[in-house]
Amino acid sequence: MFVRDSSEEMKVKVIEGDLVARDVQIAIVAARFNEVIVNALVVGAKDALVRHGMNVKNIDLIKVPGAFEIPLAAKVALSGDTYAAVICLGAVIRGATPHFDYIAGQCASGLQKVQLDTCKPVVMGVLTTDTVDQAVERSGGKVGNKGAEAAMVALEMLNMLDQLGH
Repeated sequence: MFVRDSSEEMKVKVIEGDLVARDVQIAIVAARFNEVIVNALVVGAKDALVRHGMNVKNIDLIKVPGAFEIPLAAKVALSGDTYAAVICLGAVIRGATPHFDYIAGQCASGLQKVQLDTCKPVVMGVLTTDTVDQAVERSGGKVGNKGAEAAMVALEMLNMLDQLGH
């Protein structure tokens, strides 16, 4: 049974970020592997940030060879005071070998470690798909643009952390 919370003493403070860009520097770390797909993700991320008020001069693009290299670039980018967040974009597409499992898993766990080590948003916008068609659908096709979605996550996390005093 659902009980409606209507009394004032039962209300809790809700802390959540909004989607308004602040005056911060954001890095986009993008893999060159599967470049056509990743470039579409980058365009989506930059467009979403600018549409939400970010000055394009506050966005830097860092290119790396592939998804396996993204966590290192993200960690180095966040090691100083230049960047408030990193949006990580790539595309790992399943093939006939177990290569996919190693790269996708290590990229994801590496990005999570960077985020926890730096206490700064590290957004996982690396597609992990079974087919090229699925990757195309997620980079501006039928399913939308996951690069734009990753940019929104970065803004929301930055603003939520700001509310927490970080």
